[in-house]
Amino acid sequence: MKFSRLAYYFSEIEKNSSRLNITGLLAKLFQELKAEDIQNTIYLLQGRVAPQFKKTEFGMAEKTVIKSIVLALNIERKYFENQYHKIGDLGETVEDFKKQIISFDQEDLELNEVFRRLYQLATSGGTGSQEVKINILTNLIRQLDPLSCRFLVRIPLGVMRLGFSDMTVLDAFSWMLKGDKSLRPEIEKAFHVRPDLGQIGFLLKSQGIIGIKKVVPQIFTPIIMMRAERLSSGEEIIKQIGECAVEPKYDGFRLQIHYSREKDEVRIYSRNLEEVSYMYPDIIAGVKKETTAKEIIFEGEAIGFDPQTGSFLPFQETVQRKRKYEITAKSQEIPLKLFAFELLYKDGENFISQHFSVRRKTLESSFKLKNNLYQDVVVLAPQKIINLGENIEAYFEEAITKGLEGIIAKKLDGIYQPGARGWNWIKFKRSYSAKINDTLDCLVMGYDFGKGKRVGFGIGAFLVGVFDEKTEKFRTIAKIGTGLTDVEWKELQEKCVKIQTKTPPQVYDFDKQMAVDIWVEPQIVVEIRTDEITKSPVHTAGLALRFPRLEKFRSDKSPADATSLSEIKKMFSLQMKH
Repeated sequence: MKFSRLAYYFSEIEKNSSRLNITGLLAKLFQELKAEDIQNTIYLLQGRVAPQFKKTEFGMAEKTVIKSIVLALNIERKYFENQYHKIGDLGETVEDFKKQIISFDQEDLELNEVFRRLYQLATSGGTGSQEVKINILTNLIRQLDPLSCRFLVRIPLGVMRLGFSDMTVLDAFSWMLKGDKSLRPEIEKAFHVRPDLGQIGFLLKSQGIIGIKKVVPQIFTPIIMMRAERLSSGEEIIKQIGECAVEPKYDGFRLQIHYSREKDEVRIYSRNLEEVSYMYPDIIAGVKKETTAKEIIFEGEAIGFDPQTGSFLPFQETVQRKRKYEITAKSQEIPLKLFAFELLYKDGENFISQHFSVRRKTLESSFKLKNNLYQDVVVLAPQKIINLGENIEAYFEEAITKGLEGIIAKKLDGIYQPGARGWNWIKFKRSYSAKINDTLDCLVMGYDFGKGKRVGFGIGAFLVGVFDEKTEKFRTIAKIGTGLTDVEWKELQEKCVKIQTKTPPQVYDFDKQMAVDIWVEPQIVVEIRTDEITKSPVHTAGLALRFPRLEKFRSDKSPADATSLSEIKKMFSLQMKH
């Protein structure tokens, strides 16, 4: 397929706000593609040249992209920037200029050739790499037609503005094969184990639905982590899953660890599939020293530990380990303990569909541990088998007194369901009566300018939403203007400025009364604490948060990890019962 044909599809998708229409366009595009073209096409649709979990970033700021554009078009930078400020979109500005300029270099390039050059751009490093990147982009702008250039320059900036999610692509795969979305559950199940849309697309295109039946855990490909349901009493938990394993819930970083002894390599992934290995040299050393497996994928929670007192550190101190610089010094100042609690794969065997009791037993035998917090880095999460609701509540109290977040109950014969929220794991939260003791993960959708003291911050209130899984839209639930420190206001504004957009993203559903001064791309997740959930006529979630306040930024979570609308409704329902 020619890149110009792909640009046509990009344009048609951009014009549409209907999820059904976008699904149809994607399915039509996928049907038109050859098997060898589909993987690269899907990455380009995402504005990438590799799956999300691979650290392949373009490393080009907007000013560098503009430099490439003015070199390619041979025009004055100031003249171009004036037009850009009038139009408001870099891609549309380039397209406009290209229409006015006769280019003798123009050529209808194959999409795989454009992909190859963009991949070269993204992977160029070292001395002189910026010049290499500029030259690659400059030549592509000269060669491609105006419409193609609109989308080309958006790719290195990561702002495709196509308005669809991964789930829409999964629907489109089903439509490609069968003309309806009946295959979506099966495709989604494979995607949660192998979250690489390009590879899933290639398997489906080349082998049909049978291709994804072979998808199993693979070392160094993160698996989308399972999530827990919530209940508010021990009695309800026993009624739901019977006798169960109960573990403390640690307030730290949930990590997925992949280890290969043959390669002598450990890779660590966060909840949002980002590889964060470089942040945790102490955990890497601990895994290599303490595991007996040849290959293993397991999960755990990393939490700060104070060797002087033998106690765990609060999240606010643990979070200081999430950094890019002075990592070794910080790892000595704030040592981490990794409480291992789940096994997904070991030595060629897939444990995802095995009972929890089997997974736990195998996990226990996978480490040579002294179970000594002062000596081990990897520690097995302690566990009790409990069959009485009152004993679950007593164990909860014990966890709280130790400064932990709570407890998790696990169904003994439950399987591990990647990406799913189910009754195999249940978070116990004390009560939904007078105040909501749980927190919510919300997406920052935009912000209003500051007044008074906050004029200096450039932000006075921010709008947050939750995820509606049925429509794949973010629905508003609160506008927050209090409860942040000066430092937090500045941090939020700095994060927002980098991703602001002229128009609200298509995945946002909001009432005009909740419109904000500045909209931002769906990237920032924040943990919000609230006193109560109430009904709301102005928030599109139909519910609102009473006295919402920022608990912390959750850079380890992706927008897809935001609390779902169905969860909020369950919490509201439980609150009404008390």
